[in-house]
Amino acid sequence: MPKPVVLIAEELSPATIDALGPDFDVRYVDGTDRPALLSALGDANAVLIRSATKVDAEAIAAAPVLKVVARAGVGLDNVDIKAATTAGVMVVNAPTSNIISAAELTIGHILSLARRIPAAHASLAGGAWKRSAFTGTELFEKTVGIIGLGRIGALIAARLQAFGVTVVAYDPYVTPARAQQLGVQLLELDDLLSQSDFVTIHMPKTPETTGMIGAEQFRRMKKSAYVVNVARGGLIDEAALYTALSEGEIAGAGLDVFTSEPPAPEGTAFPLLSLPNVIVTPHLGASTEEAQEKAGVSVAKSVKLALEGDLVPDAVNVAGGVIDPFVRPGIALVEKLGQFFTGLSHSALTNLDIEVRGELAAYDVSVYRLAALKGILANVVSENVSYVNAPLFAEQRGIETRLIVEAESPLYRNITILRGTLADGTVLTVAGTLAGTRMVPKVVGINGYEIEVPMERHHLVMRYADRPGIVAIYGQKLGGAGINIAGLQVAQADASGRALSVLTVDSPVPDDLLDEMRESVGADLFRRIELTEE
Repeated sequence: MPKPVVLIAEELSPATIDALGPDFDVRYVDGTDRPALLSALGDANAVLIRSATKVDAEAIAAAPVLKVVARAGVGLDNVDIKAATTAGVMVVNAPTSNIISAAELTIGHILSLARRIPAAHASLAGGAWKRSAFTGTELFEKTVGIIGLGRIGALIAARLQAFGVTVVAYDPYVTPARAQQLGVQLLELDDLLSQSDFVTIHMPKTPETTGMIGAEQFRRMKKSAYVVNVARGGLIDEAALYTALSEGEIAGAGLDVFTSEPPAPEGTAFPLLSLPNVIVTPHLGASTEEAQEKAGVSVAKSVKLALEGDLVPDAVNVAGGVIDPFVRPGIALVEKLGQFFTGLSHSALTNLDIEVRGELAAYDVSVYRLAALKGILANVVSENVSYVNAPLFAEQRGIETRLIVEAESPLYRNITILRGTLADGTVLTVAGTLAGTRMVPKVVGINGYEIEVPMERHHLVMRYADRPGIVAIYGQKLGGAGINIAGLQVAQADASGRALSVLTVDSPVPDDLLDEMRESVGADLFRRIELTEE
């Protein structure tokens, strides 16, 4: 039997090749040479890439026997995951390969800002000796605010302890018990911003977090405060940052990532670079020899597992292993239910029951637990969440889970219910099913209200005192903003006299309009739900 063909499309460490072992036919191609790449993919069973090779629908179509695309790094912007999934191609990455390097770079930015190291170096290298011009500040007894207490945020918190600082954090999905374990005090975002001397952000980039640090947030910070972003470009509003730095609202900033990279085309100016109180690096979070080697070795191991038919820990788009065809269609439903659950929640999750009822009780549905956690955590942690690492992330956050399987299901052939307890004691439930011969994923229950809403990209969920004219109120608000209501379900009022409406809209609803609608309707529950498209 011929050996499986593994195509190396970019330069990887020797350790990566060693990790593959002798059981593969390893070939090389320049992934940036498009014709050569497409030709080489013709008989490739796996392809290993970094950031320069684009594996899009065209590339996948040119690879009829391709089983796995492996990105030796974290980001997957250069891989068409949807096309790969449609073609049955597994996509894997190395989500933890750079966490130490990113944490250490963050500490480097904080120290460089505190002691003005880059400016002092440039001055001395230019022939000047100006000690008094570069007076800095100690970290000792300062307050450092971490926005996002995932793996990288936790590593930063641990490393900062040695400096004798007070570490505070904002992360609505981390429990107080987990924060206490890390030696961190949880605060609301506004309180963190007003109290911190240094602020570092480590959030995933989603529609909700894009631009989350903007003009209003800078006004809340101390004039002596510094902000650092080594996570994702766009989390900080760069125009607002320029204004805040220029007008002395904050003292300085350290940036490793930018909304566009490089931040300005060659020959053009990037305004932030003109400011003396800004330190920049060209996206170096994963640029250490150790991180690159870890990434290569990690994906090499994943490729071996994938080509041998085993479960792949860092698979992004498939769970791996044997899943019954009757169970498989519900995986995407449960993952979206998890996203819906997160969109409705208002504090950290502590306990989660995944209830599967109906004919599915006769099958192994353990993958649904993984799918639920993946959906719940996808927009919560900054790392890529897979079906295998999701339980680890849940454990780190102190989330206890149970899978409950029952044959009894009086209303639906099959139904999956996510029932979670939040940190404040609130119990939140979301139920879903696949409806009809086309198996349309639908939400069929929210907190005891019976509805039937096909899952789409954009939803609004609101609960309010039932009275005439409510639909007209929010219909007029959305219509005035040019946002079309594609679907509407209103559940009858419960014993408290409150009704629940679930709207499907064609485009995202801006924050200011959300606030206006919430006030007009008098809603005690008002959530925007954004489901990602696989």
